[in-house]
Formats: sequence, structure tokens, C-alpha cells
Amino acid sequence: MRTSASTQSGPVYLPLPSVQPEPVSGCRHCLELAVRRTNAVSSGDHSKATDVNVALRAHLREVHGGEE
Repeated sequence: MRTSASTQSGPVYLPLPSVQPEPVSGCRHCLELAVRRTNAVSSGDHSKATDVNVALRAHLREVHGGEE
């Protein structure tokens, strides 16, 4: 009887976290998202901070034509 291995064959390499998107100066929505991100990080909620980064990147792409 043959059994399959239950462990990985080698190490897992994870990339470094991407740079946080920067809000556009003078944009109220960018500022709101940046404040929400800062509050999430300061309270230790890094999952929420990541969600806000996703929303900020989408906003930058849709409204400001940025690639971030």
C-alpha cells in the first residue's frame, strides 16, 4: 500500500509587501481612505488596512487614472 506525502517538497517564498498607495493631494476621498488606513494600522487591524489599500488603489485607478 502506498501513501502520499503530507508535507511540502520545499520552502515557500513569499514576495515582499507592495508599497502602500499614496493619496492624491486635494482629493477628499483619497484623504478619507488614508485616514481609515492609518486608524486601522494604529489599532492593529492589518486586514482592514489591506482592504483600505485595495479600495485606494481602485479609486486611484478609476478617478485619477493611476496605475497603483
